Amino acid sequence: MKPDTAPQALLATIDADTMLREVQDWAAINTGTGNIAGLDRMARILADAFSTLPGDVELVEPATVTAISPEGREYEKPHGKHMVLRVRPEADRRFVLTGHMDTVFPEDHPFQQVSWLDGDTINGPGTADMKGGLNVILHALNTFETMEGASRVGYDVMINSDEETGSLASRTLIEELARGKYAALTYEPSALPDGTLAHARGGTGNYSITITGKSAHAGRNPHDGRNAIVAASDLVLRIKALEAEDITVNPAKIEGGSANNVVPDLAILRFNIRPKSTDAMNRFDGQLAAILDIVRSEHDVVIHRHGGVTRPPKPVDEKAQRLFDLVKACGAELGQQIGWKSTGGVCDGNNIAATGVPVVDTMGVRGGAIHSPDEFMIVPSLRERAALSALVLAKLSTGDHL
Repeated sequence: MKPDTAPQALLATIDADTMLREVQDWAAINTGTGNIAGLDRMARILADAFSTLPGDVELVEPATVTAISPEGREYEKPHGKHMVLRVRPEADRRFVLTGHMDTVFPEDHPFQQVSWLDGDTINGPGTADMKGGLNVILHALNTFETMEGASRVGYDVMINSDEETGSLASRTLIEELARGKYAALTYEPSALPDGTLAHARGGTGNYSITITGKSAHAGRNPHDGRNAIVAASDLVLRIKALEAEDITVNPAKIEGGSANNVVPDLAILRFNIRPKSTDAMNRFDGQLAAILDIVRSEHDVVIHRHGGVTRPPKPVDEKAQRLFDLVKACGAELGQQIGWKSTGGVCDGNNIAATGVPVVDTMGVRGGAIHSPDEFMIVPSLRERAALSALVLAKLSTGDHL
């Protein structure tokens, strides 16, 4: 085989029919983030599938995560287990590959079946986001293991159960596995159906602010009360005023109150921020603390803050850019045109980048309309992207590309 034809020959070694069948089977299992039984079933199937690789597979218990109920109480949210595969942990050069098994479609959602849209495209829950991507990881690594240089390096694979809700039950695990790695690949679907990668990303944070006031009769003695809804409304206007070119603030929901003739003693404000830089993220945190003090004092209420930034902004530094350039070059060798664009979306790549490890986080299938019943996956991209990852890993295994 001539050297210049070797990358194209990779495609022939990958069983596209098996990949498609596995994705269809996996998509038929509901794995909404809250469907613990479905996630448990999926985790065991994935553990069995990845056990064909040389390494140890483990199902890891989720970290404890709390949330605030509509009644203002903090409670523990259940999550599924995460799958981790460790291959050649003693190797000097190691990589981390990540993906998620959960989807945004709960157990009772009507979108449960896979169907064909045309000869190259299927519609189904999680086909693009990201059971197709999980399958790409599996077959890329199976192919990589047959290539020269694979035995000299090692890698970890982490597939979590809670990415769609912020990876709060897996964030620590992701960061532990990422630290010290030479490079990282994450298998979210391409940013565009043509295979375009997501480049720099903003960050995100979710907050729940519980405000406790004092109830009173709205007619007889309203001034004896401390209106939590009014305090929450004041807070909304103040945090919205913090928006700037490098951060947006979205007050999403106020819960609380009861009858019209009762001064409400409870309100919960839930909001999201999207900082474009670490400076914006840190600035907001300090500004929020000051605002909460003002609202607490002016309205004579008790305030409890829950949540914060779950995914820091992901800039692309020189080392990360070299990884993007390598992916592009490998794509060219395979006849794939690879480009990239910045995006406001977030994923586990944000958390990996925060550890200082270069990452490309849209190495999964080509597809689109994710998080909707119109979600689709372009079937030929299963084999295309598996070959792309196998070639990228082979290049990263030799030389000093980054």
